[in-house]
Amino acid sequence: MKYRSTRSNLEVTASQAILKGLSDDGGLFVPVKAPSLDRSLEELSNMDYRQVAYEVMKLYLTDFTEEELKNCINSAYDDKFDTPQIAPVVKKDGAYYLELFHGKTIAFKDMALSILPHLLITSARKNQVKNQIVILTATSGDTGKAALAGFADVPGTKIIVFYPKDGVSPIQKLQMVTQKGDNTFVVGVDGNFDDCQTGVKKMFHDPQLAKTLSEAGCQFSSANSINIGRLTPQIVYYVYAYTRLLKAGELKAGEPMNVAVPTGNFGNILAAYYAKLAGLPVGKLICASNENRVLYDFFNTGTYDRNREFVLTSSPSMDILISSNLERLIYLIAGESAEKNTALMERLSKEGVYSITEDMRAKLNDFYGGYATEEETAGRIGSMYQKERYVLDPHTAVASAVYEKYLDGTGDHTKTLIVSTASPYKFTRSVMNAIDPACKEMTDFELADRLCEMSGTEIPEAIREIRNAPVRHRSVCSVEDMESAVKNFLGV
Repeated sequence: MKYRSTRSNLEVTASQAILKGLSDDGGLFVPVKAPSLDRSLEELSNMDYRQVAYEVMKLYLTDFTEEELKNCINSAYDDKFDTPQIAPVVKKDGAYYLELFHGKTIAFKDMALSILPHLLITSARKNQVKNQIVILTATSGDTGKAALAGFADVPGTKIIVFYPKDGVSPIQKLQMVTQKGDNTFVVGVDGNFDDCQTGVKKMFHDPQLAKTLSEAGCQFSSANSINIGRLTPQIVYYVYAYTRLLKAGELKAGEPMNVAVPTGNFGNILAAYYAKLAGLPVGKLICASNENRVLYDFFNTGTYDRNREFVLTSSPSMDILISSNLERLIYLIAGESAEKNTALMERLSKEGVYSITEDMRAKLNDFYGGYATEEETAGRIGSMYQKERYVLDPHTAVASAVYEKYLDGTGDHTKTLIVSTASPYKFTRSVMNAIDPACKEMTDFELADRLCEMSGTEIPEAIREIRNAPVRHRSVCSVEDMESAVKNFLGV
């Protein structure tokens, strides 16, 4: 399996794509040919999470030996998860919720980021890389902590995380700024997530900076979902979820399953699309946006337009106007034409807007775009608690609210998997405001205690460990000074 850049004919192996993160021409790496599942759904239903992960990932990471890949998988999906299933599926209010928040940092990023350091180090060995790997990433809240937890004190690596200093939840911020590890560096940016992401991409594309780093024995790689080492493990949990429902008798083999995904950078829902291309019976891909409804508008008009007000919402991991992974889908619907894709991406960069052709729009029938307002999101958290005593975080609530709209608008009662991307304990203020507004004066940790009482769920270890943890990272910079912050940390 080779990987091709979305902006040229450059082809690399899986391990080279993982090492680079982003192609030198600014493109994202995509599989040259979509592989197909080579085990039946019934066979997969009798496997545990690690076994399913191997059967899926072996199709994409073909230059890894069986021993190498299984070692990466077993190292990542170990007892750091607080449930033996790793990603349980629970039925609530007529839908199935795939809980992806049982890892170390209580968000779905753990599912892919806990394996990335192992894939990266293995890739470096395979390609005789002697340089120190510098993970450079922008986060809207969850990627940062999950990447930091994964790479902390990993030999041969350093990790630098930029986050919008006023654009993450208090818990998300505390998780990052208390991170241990001599190789970790966390910087708050005076700007929003798109500013952080644009600044990181600019550094990746700077040949002079690459030369400076190389002379100092370093090279950049990415932990964002633009890295196929992040994207591939995300395909796994859709296959796993489907086969759990099959085993439980909730689905028959071959019966379609819709998925509803809270969407920001488009990586999670793209992984579901790749699962469909691999032969998983996925029906509609319901792309759920918050009030930053750039993807909703794109799927409904064929025009992607980031020229709009940036809204800070209660679901900050989705507060994104430039959905990087959408480029992979654009490349596919453009007939895998690097030329057409590049022209659209250049228009987005220069003018902030592009429109796709009618032929391209016709290839988007698998997708449904919807969005939920802040009021609808809070309402869904409240109603799910009242009906089921089940607590949704704001991101999952967006997907759940959009699914309700989809159901009302289409009457499509295909069994649906809603991707639950974070623990409600990560967003206690938004959650408790929706469930019990009388708690408004409490601190975030008091709110966690109250949520524990009301929901009958345990406070996760991730919350307990930051209650009194010292702040280790206090750096803040402007967008213009991001490169200087990187150079200072690396001493170049």
